[in-house]
Amino acid sequence: MGCFPCFESEEEAQLSHGNECDRTREERPMVAPRVEKLSSGDDRMKTARDLSTKRESLGAIEGSDFSISAQTFTFSELSAATSNFRTESLLGEGGFGRVYKGRLETTGQVVAVKQLDRNGLQGNREFLVEVLMLSLLHHPNLVNLIGYCADGDQRLLVYEYMPLGSLEDHLHDFPPDKEPLDWNTRMKIAAGAAKGLEYLHDKANPPVIYRDLKSSNILLDKGFHPKLSDFGLAKLGPVGDKSHVSTRVMGTYGYCAPEYAMTGQLTVKSDVYSFGVVLLELITGRKAVESTKSHSEQNLVSWETLVLFYLQCLSGFYFHKQQSGI
Repeated sequence: MGCFPCFESEEEAQLSHGNECDRTREERPMVAPRVEKLSSGDDRMKTARDLSTKRESLGAIEGSDFSISAQTFTFSELSAATSNFRTESLLGEGGFGRVYKGRLETTGQVVAVKQLDRNGLQGNREFLVEVLMLSLLHHPNLVNLIGYCADGDQRLLVYEYMPLGSLEDHLHDFPPDKEPLDWNTRMKIAAGAAKGLEYLHDKANPPVIYRDLKSSNILLDKGFHPKLSDFGLAKLGPVGDKSHVSTRVMGTYGYCAPEYAMTGQLTVKSDVYSFGVVLLELITGRKAVESTKSHSEQNLVSWETLVLFYLQCLSGFYFHKQQSGI
């Protein structure tokens, strides 16, 4: 969702079974590859082969047998579910494409259908990664992937429907008649997002680096229960004696860790930095980046650092004044 390469560099990181887990592979720029127009059956077979290949490159995740639990849907099934992707069903839109609310005719389940833009930022690689990651990783604070569609050049993902939208919807640009989130709800959302990250970093083996944590990717279920979504940029973390994974820098401006942006060395700490930015958004109600403000206030982290510096100076001045009896 709205991701961009912070700068161009090549990545080498191939994690496969056994002793090959630390070998590196080249990662090419995120450009949607050309997809041949195939019949539905042929294309599903091709996607299955691609998933199998991608599965091998992702390496072994402890406790997983690599079974793809997600259902496969035809384009006509999802078109019917969303009433032909009508405007009234549109939930959101970004660089990846559009998300629609729908209802599966077979089960009656309400779902969110993400239709990837064929010329958008999320290509076939990211599509495959998301299907695999959400098929292998399961946690109360991760969104559930119900299924996917790969008919012809159509790429769609079907998720459980989150009735309260995203955290971003409740923090920024909401209507005047809408009450802002209370403090307890904000901390509940922060704690839930932290549990999701903890699972990815500490429970999954090898660890998974989310790489795109931001307020728009934290979806809210009933009772403001948070779930991390959009795993197209997720990568397996370092294993063994490796301290990082070298990769082309991807992420969202304002949330991207500076050391990762400068070196291309990815660690779980990169996600922790992004979580810190989201936490600042929850505390201040401000956006990570606000281009309409003055230059010194556009970046939330820079602005907050400046504010803390001034507060420290004032605190030191007050302490000195008290000690001097002035």
